Amino acid sequence: MNFDTRALARMTTAIENRDPHALASLDSLAPGHARVVGITGPPGAGKSTLVDALARELRSRGKTVAILAVDPTSRRTGGALLGDRIRMQDHHADPGIFIRSMATRGEPGGIARATADVARLMDAAGKDYVLVETVGVGQDEIAIAGLAQVTVVVLVPGMGDDIQAIKAGIMEIADIFVINKADHQGADRVELELHAEGFSCPIIRTIATEGQGIPELVGQVSDLPSRKKTWQVGNLPHLDHLGIAVNSLADSLPFYQSLGLTAHRESVPQEKVEVAMLPAGDARLELLEPTAPDSPIAKFLEKRGPGLHHIALRVPDLAAAVAVLKASGARLLNEPRTGAGGHTYVFVHPASTGGVLLELIQEHSQ
Repeated sequence: MNFDTRALARMTTAIENRDPHALASLDSLAPGHARVVGITGPPGAGKSTLVDALARELRSRGKTVAILAVDPTSRRTGGALLGDRIRMQDHHADPGIFIRSMATRGEPGGIARATADVARLMDAAGKDYVLVETVGVGQDEIAIAGLAQVTVVVLVPGMGDDIQAIKAGIMEIADIFVINKADHQGADRVELELHAEGFSCPIIRTIATEGQGIPELVGQVSDLPSRKKTWQVGNLPHLDHLGIAVNSLADSLPFYQSLGLTAHRESVPQEKVEVAMLPAGDARLELLEPTAPDSPIAKFLEKRGPGLHHIALRVPDLAAAVAVLKASGARLLNEPRTGAGGHTYVFVHPASTGGVLLELIQEHSQ
């Protein structure tokens, strides 16, 4: 595919419009090496000015940049209000920077529905950095944590009790805190409050309008190990297995064996279940027979009968996934623990997943 600016713009528009041909083309592209950086924080924190300064510093270092600025949706046209593209006009003649304002189109969470797909496109196009600026977010608008490899939460002096108010939301997803407008009174207090709340991630003071602190921020953004590798571009979760509750392995296994599947059996005492694992391509089926009346599988069978019990996804960084889920308010049924096959896993309640029990499993290092 031709990755010149015009082609990228056309492809981005098609992806935003959920064009099937564009989405199919996107899936065929090889991933690149981009570092996806989320810039989020409350309204008025100076996120756009900070993104502008970051892009300028990265370009001075010879890096190519894509800026995806998520704006509120216009009630009149349904499109983005385009405020960020207006504010970043100084970059319009630079072929090393691609800027796109994206309308939320009613999506909650601070980013647009197509943001992740457009970030994948920019990655495949060879951009070194993809800077995703969210709308001015509130406590629960933390979808950026599922996309960015590094999340920068921007705060400003004078927030007062706002740090307490948003602590349970966007504060928890920060990999880096930026205290912007650090020349204003109250910067010391913001930093003290962050330390008092126990946040251990880097805290950088900036005056984005003057470029102060921006080189230090770029250094942290570039060097900080990605905490949220689980959703990293080109490194998504994979299907591990489907869990099927059965009354009897002895009665159920012959059918699957007749298909040529070979079973490996294992007992999991803490779950009070006997498991038959049946590899099927890159994933497997797991037949689950209860070994005690109070087993979760026994209770499932009593209530619903035999059938699909759960879906399991394999993730590269279970601890990071758990942190993001907790910050988003997802209902976890257990802390990470070891189960069948020596895998570390967590179950997520169906109320948080759209109606199906979801298991997340730590992917073993190769």
